[in-house]
Amino acid sequence: MISVDHVGVYLDHLLLATFTLVFCICMCTILSRRTKRELASPLHVGGIRDPFGSYCQRRGGCCPGRDDLCTVPYLDTICYCDLFCNRTVSDCCPDFWGHCLGVQPPFIGKYVECLVSLFCSTCGTTGRWECEQHACLIESDMIRAVNRGNYGWKAANYSQFYGMTLDEGIRFRLGTQRPSRTIMNMNEIQMNMDPQTEQLPLYFNSVEKWPGKIHEPLDQGNCAASWAFSTAAVASDRISIQSMGHMTPQLSPQNLISCDTRNQGGCAGGRVDGAWWYLRRRGVVTEDCYPYRPPQQTPAEVGRCMMQSRSIGRGKRQATQRCPNTHNYHNDIYQSTPPYRLSSNEKEIMKEIMDNGPVQAIMEVHEDFFVYKSGIYKHTDVSFTKLPQYRKHGTHSVRIIGWGEERNFDGTSKKYWIAANSWGKNWGEDGYFRIARGDNECEIEAFVIGVWGRITMEDMHNHHHHHRRRHI
Repeated sequence: MISVDHVGVYLDHLLLATFTLVFCICMCTILSRRTKRELASPLHVGGIRDPFGSYCQRRGGCCPGRDDLCTVPYLDTICYCDLFCNRTVSDCCPDFWGHCLGVQPPFIGKYVECLVSLFCSTCGTTGRWECEQHACLIESDMIRAVNRGNYGWKAANYSQFYGMTLDEGIRFRLGTQRPSRTIMNMNEIQMNMDPQTEQLPLYFNSVEKWPGKIHEPLDQGNCAASWAFSTAAVASDRISIQSMGHMTPQLSPQNLISCDTRNQGGCAGGRVDGAWWYLRRRGVVTEDCYPYRPPQQTPAEVGRCMMQSRSIGRGKRQATQRCPNTHNYHNDIYQSTPPYRLSSNEKEIMKEIMDNGPVQAIMEVHEDFFVYKSGIYKHTDVSFTKLPQYRKHGTHSVRIIGWGEERNFDGTSKKYWIAANSWGKNWGEDGYFRIARGDNECEIEAFVIGVWGRITMEDMHNHHHHHRRRHI
């Protein structure tokens, strides 16, 4: 049995381990019936006691599979010699590993790490949860540390991330490749700002300036295609603003994911410059016409392209196929002009957003960003003392739609950007997040893109005519 001292030392670990095992039991019920044996306190919580004693050997051997009668008296309780005990580590006899498996026995540090990591493992074919030495995407101690600290933002659990490792979050929830050196050397547009006459407001939100023209955040799911989602979102907003509301398309990320395949990886990641090339040269249809379908079998699945277009002169294109959504007959092709890069100067980015609409930005996502709930995000130091597998980051792309400032108690102010993510509306502040402005937080000001839609007065007239005819 465990002494009071041992319980005190390992209480936090055991509470988390117990919760983890309860969760695992619920998830694997259909595959395996579990008993309280697995929830019993570990025999070796203070290290393996009596490691040189003869137990399984004295019993006469080891039992295959699960055999609840395969026991030996052990101090003031019993221990097991069946192969099932190695799944929980909690009730194996001290000589089980050496006598039955011919390996060195584990020690308590590995045991606790194994139990904790079960929370983000997968249910094996045997119906038992298999231990993996990975950091979870949702780490409860990280959430507690952020919420207890004075970081300026709050963290929360998200059910859509349960069961995912941090590696999987980086791999499947981001998906923008870092721009090449050539693209990073792209000339920035020159913006002449007169500080005397051009006073920028303390707060600006595109949603309020252009009501009905700024599109709500979508959810990319476990498809690493932020490159497609951010590009489609910025183009959608810009075309809506530029056409003065005559055209308000929600452009299709799936059209880019499935059809923009030249040096692109679909749901396995891609480049924003490649996405803009496709939008300019080939064009895409709306989300209603070509709806997003999360990959069902493998996140790397690209999918067959179901939309083609042909040139009709003057750089314009026309669809040659019907909409994949058979209930939608409007397969209009929308295109953009070549994108342009903005300066990293926050004032110039602000002016561009206020004059022309949302912009696309590339940022580095760290482990704590996944649990962001509200406030002004800055990457924290809560994981700095942990092992490297708990401190990882990857490249993401988002849409910046505005900015603001918050006053601190001491009279100073905190400046922030308002940005739209592509993780659904139940993440962050209704799908949006605020992030520190002016300090290139997470490199969000290092590579910012604007674009114009390829729109003529004829396009607006024709689209308005079709729209009225549909509703007569």
